[in-house]
Order: sequence, then structure tokens, then C-alpha cells
Amino acid sequence: MGFPFVGETLALLKPHSSNSMGTFLQERVSRYGKVFKSHLFGSPAIVSCDHDLNMFILQNEERLFEASYPKAMHDILGQFSLLVISGDLHRKLRNFVVTFTTVSKSSPRFLNFAENLAISMLDSWKGCKEIDFLKEIRKLTLSLMVKSVLSIEPEEPRALRILDDFRTYMKGFVSLPLNFPGSSYSKAVKARTRLASTMKGIINEREKEKVGLITGDFLDVILSKREILTDGQIVSVALDILLGGYETTSTLIALIVYFLGHVPKAFQTLKEEHEAVRKSKQVGEPLDLEDYKKMEFTKNVIYESMRCGNVVKFLHRKATQDVHYKEYFIPSGWKVIPVLSSPHLDPSLHESPLKFNPWRWKNQETRKKVMPFGGGPRLCPGAELAKVEIAFFLHHLVLNYRWKIREDEFPVAYPYVEFRRGLLLEVEAAQEEFRK
Repeated sequence: MGFPFVGETLALLKPHSSNSMGTFLQERVSRYGKVFKSHLFGSPAIVSCDHDLNMFILQNEERLFEASYPKAMHDILGQFSLLVISGDLHRKLRNFVVTFTTVSKSSPRFLNFAENLAISMLDSWKGCKEIDFLKEIRKLTLSLMVKSVLSIEPEEPRALRILDDFRTYMKGFVSLPLNFPGSSYSKAVKARTRLASTMKGIINEREKEKVGLITGDFLDVILSKREILTDGQIVSVALDILLGGYETTSTLIALIVYFLGHVPKAFQTLKEEHEAVRKSKQVGEPLDLEDYKKMEFTKNVIYESMRCGNVVKFLHRKATQDVHYKEYFIPSGWKVIPVLSSPHLDPSLHESPLKFNPWRWKNQETRKKVMPFGGGPRLCPGAELAKVEIAFFLHHLVLNYRWKIREDEFPVAYPYVEFRRGLLLEVEAAQEEFRK
């Protein structure tokens, strides 16, 4: 069970390649099997690296299990974050996010803005030999979200401040809760306070104008429900959308670029699919949802990158009563850690699991063996919107550029995913025939 209080938490959080389980889990699974007990985040815990048990845990949310993030994380997330709330409040706030993502996915305005941002970013690469890709893609995804959620233009000083605060916020998100000046945790709490203050300032500006739906962005929509939501709830749900649409989406795009850079056959197949889409369009004609529906291999690349790269490594749950599952007994009150990355890399579920192979997704059975977007009532509400956004970006990327990745570059799980060198790319412009 490890050391007093911290238990084996430090071993679990030890950085490792994100397309691996990490030494801690590999050793425990080898010794004890896919389900074992430990002491993590200040609590006795059951750790599950078993896909069936993980499904059971997530599907029994609010019946046998509940979200149980460490108290210290609440100070960073806020008391109304979708990650920590449950019950009727969770359903109410989640519905706002689902509505936003559903409307955005079918909105030509949103899709055109996303596509134009991608084109603008790629145009800025002209003449460049090396690109700090992770930095670039984070700017793009945050620009898209602050525009869609808050109607803030990407070049505004407020957008740059939000970007800086979000980076600080993420670094402390999974850090040890050591609250002393200068610690990652302390900086993250302060960054969250600044983000909330920025949001409240924007809300106050909107309410002073008192003219209803001014811009039609998410903040306007949620302010129209002012009578049933508090300031804190509005701030939290807006920050949740910004976080999900910015951090996880940019990380996934970076993983896709990384894996494609190592598998030329996948890159070429993807490029051919997008050449076919482009040939069906007029010069300069924007992409639409009908084009997205044709991008089957693109979707397989997205799914395979999530399986191999593991944007979300594990979740925090707690048993609300004694639970019997097959031969396992989970005591009431114990923490439960469903590790999503382990089944993704399980050789009993996937042939050559460490190999990036988008073609494996032609088999529908593969979809039943992965949980990249979570599951149950907490299934990621922005998954479909993110896939469209990523597909549109990849369309212009593969038609405009080829790239090489340094040999010593790889994604690292902290457990949030970073790249050792920020994913520096050596880029080369493609032939003119299919550009734009």
C-alpha cells in the first residue's frame, strides 16, 4: 500500500511514454493481475486495468459509483465543474454543453471559422523549416473556443491572457497538492481564480448591454437561462467547455501528427482520401458536414491515435456501497481508479497493440474494446464536435505539408500528455495541385 498518506501515488504519477502503461501499472498487473488494491491520492483504492470492469464502473455511475476527485483538485476545478458535480446538477449543466456542441457541429458559421483558422495557421508556415507544433495547435484550438464561447477575437489581449492562464492551470491540474508559493498547484489555483475573474468580467459586460442574444455565442445562450443558474455555475460550465475544446483537442491533434509522422503508409492513405474530397469541391469552396461523412479513414486515424496516445489515462471514482463484480469485492467508500489506457494497450484485446494501425478500425469489434471518450452518463459531450474540427484541420494539413519528427521526440504522460520537445516538426510544402 506504499507510504503513509501518499501511498503509491508518486509511482502512479511518474512520467512515462503515453503509448505505454508505465512501469507502475506494468509491474502491478504482472504481479497481481488486471485488478489490484493500492493506496492512492490519500485513500485506499481499487485499480482496474480490466476493460469489462471499467465499463461496469462507468455504466453504474450514480448507482454504485460516483465521481471522486481529490479535494485538492476541487480548488483548481471549482465546485461546479462537470468533473466533480453529480446528480441533477450534473445533468442540467451537461445539457448546456451538449446543446452547444450539437448546434456548433451543424453550424456553417462555426465550421467555416474553424476551417479558416486552420488555413490561416498553415499559411503562416510558408518559408518555415521548423515548427513548434504543440504551441501552434494550442493557439488555434483556444482561439476557436474563445471565439465560439465568448466572441473574443484570437488577437485580443484577453485571449492571450486566457491562453497563459490555461497553460498554468493544466500544469497544476494533476500536480501534487503542495500549496506553497511557487508550486505548480499554488500557481494553478491562482490561474483558475484569474480565469474566473476574467469570465465574470465578460458576463458583467454582457448583462450591462441588456439586449438579449448579442452574438449568439455559448455565453449568450447560457445567460438566457440566468434565472436557473448562478454566476459560479455559468463560469464553471464555460471554463469546462474552454478546457475540453482547447487542451484535449490540441493534444489529440498533436498525437495524430506524431503517429502519422512515423507511419508513411497511413499518411499517404489519409492524403489520398482528402485529395478525393478536394476534387469534389470548387476552388476555395469550404468544407461541410457532407464532406466530413466521406472521411472514414480520417475518423479511423483519430480513433487509433486516441487508443495509442491516451489523452485521458485514468478517472477518479468512489464506491457508494459494497460492490460485488465477478470474483472481485469493492468495499464501500474505497476509491476506484478505472485505467482507460491499459485496455487500449492490452494484447489480449488488440493485435500488436503498440503498433499504430488505423486499418484495425475497419473491424467494428475494435470499437467495443476501447473507451477513449469515457462512458456512461459522463461520456465526453464534445466528442463529435472535436472529431469534425480535427478532420477539417487534417484536410488542409495533409494537402499542404509533409513533415518529419525528431528521433528523440515522443509523447509523455504526466499523466496529462506533453511532448518532450513541444513536437518540433521539420516541414516541407506539398505540391500546388491540391493546396487549399
